[in-house]
Amino acid sequence: SGIVAEIPRALAATFELGRTGALSAPTILMIFVLLLSTVAFIVFIERAIRKILINYPKRQMGTKIYGGESSHLPLKINTAGVIPAIFASALLLLPITFSNFGFSESETLIDISSLFSQGKPLYMLLYASGIIFFSFFYTSIVFNPKETAENLRKQGGYVPGIRPGERTAYFIEEILTRLTTIGALYLTLVCLMPEFLISKYPIPFYLGGTSVLIVVVVAMDTVSQIQTRMMSQQYESLIKKTRFGK
Repeated sequence: SGIVAEIPRALAATFELGRTGALSAPTILMIFVLLLSTVAFIVFIERAIRKILINYPKRQMGTKIYGGESSHLPLKINTAGVIPAIFASALLLLPITFSNFGFSESETLIDISSLFSQGKPLYMLLYASGIIFFSFFYTSIVFNPKETAENLRKQGGYVPGIRPGERTAYFIEEILTRLTTIGALYLTLVCLMPEFLISKYPIPFYLGGTSVLIVVVVAMDTVSQIQTRMMSQQYESLIKKTRFGK
């Protein structure tokens, strides 16, 4: 909520920089085109999924045949969400935090903290490394290919051409690793591209990539929850009408 509340102020500050001549009109236009392109790119990647085909064998119970259906195991490109960007930026703020509380007289710490300022090469290098590390780390926590493969085996599901069990787990893990690599590069691009602009132009911080990423992802999750709730209410209403009709 704090980020959203600061966006109007950041926009006003950007236009004020244009009015005073600190930013030219083409530069401001380029910034907003880049901002809209970033939002569209985030929406596209966050909605993108890789579907793994899952088949279920037919089972005969008495005179009836059950199963024989197919479904999909959806894997998101960015399974970790905004967590890697938040964790990486939080760690990079530690030197600055220490320099502001009780260690402000240490020239060594002040010099070190200055290297972690936005736009500095060391800051961007560590920021990118942190995003990539936490992308793989958090994905490994929230998604376990071995557990997923075991659940599929217990339910009788299998990936066509892949033996159930360890081979399925390896197959899912291989796909997940590729998707996580793409997702980590996507997060790095979204978060670092504005950093290059901030280092060159006096752009307000709340127009940065991390802020836009958090706002867009949270907004998408909110819309998804609202749609799910509305569909649930429509389904419950349909059931009540059916019962009433009987």
